[in-house]
Amino acid sequence: MRRIAIAALLTATLAGGATAQPLQVREIGSLHVGGRIAEISGLPEQEITFSPGAPPLRINPNGQFQVEQMYAQYVRLQDPRARFPLILAHGGGLTGVTYETTPDGRPGWQMAFLRAGHDVFVTDAVERGRSGWARFPQVFQGDPVFRTMGEGWGLFRIGPQDGWNIDPAQRRAFPDSRFPAAAWNQFMMQAVPRWVTTDRQIQAGYDALVQQVCPCVLLVHSQGGNFGFRAALNAPDKVRAVIAVEPSGAPPGSQDAAALKDIPHLVVWGDYTADNPFWQRIRANIDRWQAQIRAAGGTADTLDMPAEGVRGNSHMIMMDTNSDDVAARINSWLERRGLLR
Repeated sequence: MRRIAIAALLTATLAGGATAQPLQVREIGSLHVGGRIAEISGLPEQEITFSPGAPPLRINPNGQFQVEQMYAQYVRLQDPRARFPLILAHGGGLTGVTYETTPDGRPGWQMAFLRAGHDVFVTDAVERGRSGWARFPQVFQGDPVFRTMGEGWGLFRIGPQDGWNIDPAQRRAFPDSRFPAAAWNQFMMQAVPRWVTTDRQIQAGYDALVQQVCPCVLLVHSQGGNFGFRAALNAPDKVRAVIAVEPSGAPPGSQDAAALKDIPHLVVWGDYTADNPFWQRIRANIDRWQAQIRAAGGTADTLDMPAEGVRGNSHMIMMDTNSDDVAARINSWLERRGLLR
């Protein structure tokens, strides 16, 4: 307890009910990076009443706006074991909440990797969460996309798509599914609108974060996969490793992967991809990118949970009931790659 004056103490409760040793945290904070000033003109004035009983105001929606910035929250440990901070990037229609707490209330990967000795940055990509979004179509092209409650049931491989039902008692998950299906509605509270026209802006945000806080390790999920792969290509002097958890995209076959020869990559896969045509196509594309990295002299490893004898993991593997086990396997890979002290 000698360090209590200089370190905050956080205590997490393990799933089994025992109290873990407190973390010694040096700093908790946040930052916004990137973005630009956009100017909007030609829109009509509006009369708005902001609070009941308040007088209305005439609002001119034209002017300069800060747009396309990216938010990250960080927790820095007093004595980190990892040599570099870990940046966690979420997938499409989601935010950094992905890594904070599982839908059934267990500690998420933010806590798992803090306990493993990493300084952790949890990000909200451009136009998500605390990064905020901008007017459309004036700044963001097109309309936002909203995910229905049932779309992800099949897409995220919780169960067959025809197993979705608004009545929880009638939903059918895969028999060995490790996703906490009873908490599906709680998970869907995390869903946020997304655009399909903002890849350039999102990539710029991650590139700006890498420039500001790295050298670092990137852990990316789903839509975030391509941003992580590209961030390593754009800053090979800053990125020390990339862990891509079920990435949904990769650089094209024409991309030269030579810059990645000294940046180890790990791709993590859950279950049920072999019987899903959508995921078969995605996985073939990621396999191709990994082969390009290896052909360029780099390291591109795979953590295939079913091949490891672990069945039932969903696309949201960081929320599955064995999420701590998967995090420990990723951490062991980082240790083998010399990224822990």
